[in-house]
Amino acid sequence: MRIPARAGYAVRAVLELAVRQDGSPVKAEDVAAVQDIPYKFLEGILGDLRRGGVVESRRGGGGGYRPARGASQITVADVIRAVDGPIVSVRGERPTELVYTGTAGPLLPLWVALRANVRRILEGVTIADLAADALPDPVRELAAEPAAWENP
Repeated sequence: MRIPARAGYAVRAVLELAVRQDGSPVKAEDVAAVQDIPYKFLEGILGDLRRGGVVESRRGGGGGYRPARGASQITVADVIRAVDGPIVSVRGERPTELVYTGTAGPLLPLWVALRANVRRILEGVTIADLAADALPDPVRELAAEPAAWENP
């Protein structure tokens, strides 16, 4: 499984918007500079996040972007889906839309199980968790396993 740059940038952008204390809109240029995200790329990402209901925008001199709801109400999965579509796909299709026959039959439950595991993690972590550096215990436990840090 790969996390595209677009999804990684989107999570960083929403996190940056969420940690701003006063809740006033933040200019895309400021987010791009602080998070080292190419500005033009970020503009497209913020548009997708707005259409996905993750952020809202305001035009004008005091305009910019802010989370559309509280950081504890936005999961990492929400952000990724808004900019990249389904969390797990195989050849661009959702696992439940696939059909395998014969000896390949066991692949379908494998892909569905993979999706369920990824969803469990990404839907279980909110932007507020990230902002507070307070990942849920199951996520911390997985990340604490030495094998998790190895690249076979």
